[in-house]
Amino acid sequence: MPQLIDLSQEIYQGMPVYKGHLKTVIWEHASHAETAQNFEGGFSFQSRGVLLCDHGPTHVDAISHLDPRPEAPTIDQMSLEVFYGPGTCIDVSHRGPHAYITALDMDRGVEVARANVQRGDILLIYTGTADRFGGTPEYTWEYPGLDESASNWLVEHGIKTFGVDTPSPDNPVSKTYPCHMMCRAHGMTHYENLANLRAVVGKRFTFMGFPLKFRAGTGSPVRAVALVED
Repeated sequence: MPQLIDLSQEIYQGMPVYKGHLKTVIWEHASHAETAQNFEGGFSFQSRGVLLCDHGPTHVDAISHLDPRPEAPTIDQMSLEVFYGPGTCIDVSHRGPHAYITALDMDRGVEVARANVQRGDILLIYTGTADRFGGTPEYTWEYPGLDESASNWLVEHGIKTFGVDTPSPDNPVSKTYPCHMMCRAHGMTHYENLANLRAVVGKRFTFMGFPLKFRAGTGSPVRAVALVED
């Protein structure tokens, strides 16, 4: 039987967010006790208000987030094909916080995972950061990132879209952000703050991570899922 594997982080008030991003705030907007007064026969409802960054939880970047040109597409202008398709996951978890992941590490990650990486894939990159530090302040700072060679590796292997289980595919100590610059140059987007990637290392799956249709959005939270066929 096919299996759906959730690759998304939980959204909650107080969750760690990337430095400078809007904090997540959730509040009770209407309660059952309040709304019951407006109906007869016992009906009532509850709802919550949510305030969050379009790059806060598990999310995908719009090209306009990376590219300052006026013609760079916002999230509502991007093709749905970008957010859906075949993929696999490689393992670079041997690289610790603040280390640079190189093209050689990417090759090793393919070998360790025994992954069948194909052109046109959505490639997920397991660093182990969400497993080690998920839900803690350290998560927002203690992670590795791709260097220029690893970023170009994605282009050379024909990757359509990629994703990481960290707040950014770039090293937090970097001042130049080579991976984001590669995405700008090649019009490639990526997912950040994925979770549970260990469950799909080395597997072939169909990835789904559709954004909300924010008008002129610079990104969007997603419910990222891998459909694994037995």
